[in-house]
Amino acid sequence: MPERAGRPPRPEALIFDLDGTLVDTVQARIDAWRQALGEAGFPVSREQLAPLIGVDGKRLARQVAAAAGKPIDDHMAEEIDRTCGEIFERLNRSPSPLPGVRELVDALEQRGIRWAIATSSRKEQVAASVEALGLSREPSIVDGSHVEHAKPEPDLLLLAAQRLEVDPGRCWYVGDSTWDMVAAVAAGMIAIGVTAGSAVDAKVLNGAGAVLVVRTLADLVPLLEPY
Repeated sequence: MPERAGRPPRPEALIFDLDGTLVDTVQARIDAWRQALGEAGFPVSREQLAPLIGVDGKRLARQVAAAAGKPIDDHMAEEIDRTCGEIFERLNRSPSPLPGVRELVDALEQRGIRWAIATSSRKEQVAASVEALGLSREPSIVDGSHVEHAKPEPDLLLLAAQRLEVDPGRCWYVGDSTWDMVAAVAAGMIAIGVTAGSAVDAKVLNGAGAVLVVRTLADLVPLLEPY
């Protein structure tokens, strides 16, 4: 059930995060980051990483290094991010869709509501997760390679809205992380949190700007009906 009372305005389009929102990959992300950062000399716990999942990878690496008192330059941040991506690809062999994906996508298609995916992931990391969704057609996807600044900057979300030809203020952005909510607010979109695959809880998502937090994507289906 939703964590906040009140109903957000009916959307003209939905834009989704991918990892932890549509596919159950957050644990693989955390494992990949722990290995990549550990190899680079920055051992980190799951508890330290969980609030950072969803942010741009280079920024994540820089934040962990700074917290360890050993700041790194952009080149090393890029190398750690790339290594993490390679490890994630090896770990992410059989990702599973999260609960409610099929119900929500079917509802969007039936109502003619446009939708897209906006993810900070590198382009090469997206294919396996999207394939796992078992969709009848490939959705519009904006990944980290399409913009200079990924989440928490709003660029990914704004580009997705532009491709859908929908005003950002008429879009819901659905995500599982703090950074998804921050990016949605920055883009002027309605921020919707979902906890089924998240590394953080509803309280954290609400605090980051979520207008509504639900347990699964299926909880959003009734909200697509006209008032």
